Amino acid sequence: MAKNIMFQGTGSTVGKSLLNAALCRVLNDEGFVVKPFKSQNMALNSFITKNGKEMGRAQVVQAEAARIEPTVEMNPILLKPTSDKGSQVVVMGEVFSNKSAVEYYELKDKLKEIVLKSYNKLSTGADIIVLEGAGSPAEINLKDKDIVNMGMANMVDAPVILIGDIDKGGVFASLYGTLELLDEEERARIKAFIINKFRGDVELLKPGIKMIEEKMGIPCLGVMPYFRHSIDDEDSISSRLNINKDGNIVVGVVLLPYMSNFSDFTVFEVSNNVKLKYIKRPNELNDVDLIILPGSKNTIKDLDYLKANGFSTAIKKAHFEGTPVVGVCGGYQMLGREIIDPHLVESVKKRTSGLGLLDVITTMAEKKTTKQITGKISTKTTFINNIYDSSVTGYEIHMGITELNNIDSFITLQDGRKDGAVSKDGLVIGTYLHGIFDNDSFRNNLLNYLGSKKNIDIKETSFSYAELKEKEYDKLAKTFRENVDIEAIKKIVGV
Repeated sequence: MAKNIMFQGTGSTVGKSLLNAALCRVLNDEGFVVKPFKSQNMALNSFITKNGKEMGRAQVVQAEAARIEPTVEMNPILLKPTSDKGSQVVVMGEVFSNKSAVEYYELKDKLKEIVLKSYNKLSTGADIIVLEGAGSPAEINLKDKDIVNMGMANMVDAPVILIGDIDKGGVFASLYGTLELLDEEERARIKAFIINKFRGDVELLKPGIKMIEEKMGIPCLGVMPYFRHSIDDEDSISSRLNINKDGNIVVGVVLLPYMSNFSDFTVFEVSNNVKLKYIKRPNELNDVDLIILPGSKNTIKDLDYLKANGFSTAIKKAHFEGTPVVGVCGGYQMLGREIIDPHLVESVKKRTSGLGLLDVITTMAEKKTTKQITGKISTKTTFINNIYDSSVTGYEIHMGITELNNIDSFITLQDGRKDGAVSKDGLVIGTYLHGIFDNDSFRNNLLNYLGSKKNIDIKETSFSYAELKEKEYDKLAKTFRENVDIEAIKKIVGV
């Protein structure tokens, strides 16, 4: 069996996912075969593996950092919230059912065996498994059925490093309080702690570190500085909503209540001369050069939101004035004439009118489509006109089947199916292809068109997104090495 180590946090969004990725890259740089693992993930950002299984993007990022292919065993349980009280439960990459929080809690004993089986399969051929917890191990009301924090650590006998976020404030109390709320056996698993997201002079922090080390009886392995990066982070959407990056080309993503796979737009955050805005009010569409309707975990509810809050009118007005519109997955479905939900998959009503910018009708299916795909651009459009017949790759995650009415499809897939649609005026595109903007030729052609409309020279905008991500992982690993005691971590792991 592989050696292991686990990062747990004093709470959500303390940076566990990113530090896991950092350690994966560092250990792989030293020649180890490293695999990430998180038994239970809650996120609307997901990915489809080569064999058509759905998993959380955090473990995909960590797998990329470890230079290995992501597999569903790295994240056997994915919870995709559908409301404030319930989630779609995805087990081993396939939809299990929709469950309320209480119903899921009662299901955990049955899931424990699946989690352990996944971990054991993953450990085959690995030197080290880097596990990630969820939230905090000190949720004392949930501990009896825990399968993601100390419950998981106990299952696989993993040593734990505790992560505290100093940017939130109260990091010493959070670290100490977390330890105190654990029982004796659990406390013994925590071998050290790391302080994350520090801004300022670390010398001023050292007296506090010394005192908290004495109180906790475990060492601090390092202080990670606040790190600005361009790496997908499933917990970072709240900070991304207020991005204030300058750029002459403005890409506006309509912020939907149930928006999913916002990682589709990370590439615009790092594109030169591009300003990415998450649009919260209809009047914010007035100065954008491209409107994007993103994916949705509840397309019909989000469509109703667009109509009720003036977005429908504003999007149609912008289109009439010549602003290109792209809909991805649920956003594509919303752009059509109608969404039919015969099985009431998403709604209590069987028919909902769409925005009417594409002459398509979507029927919601009971079974989800999940697959990686490759295709070719099969239709020339007004704003993407120099890459006809060029290849694109991505993945599908959707419940609907969309039929076109006398308009061209956008992409011809490798298996012969058609994907997406293009409006007759060439200004509106819909596609089920998540990751469409990660395709360099597609994205660069799109941005060139937007730049030419404004007489902007955007040659520097063109770049390889895959190469940029590799540089970001290397930069993250370098920062981790410089600020954290790697040899102490290896000693804890036993390598």
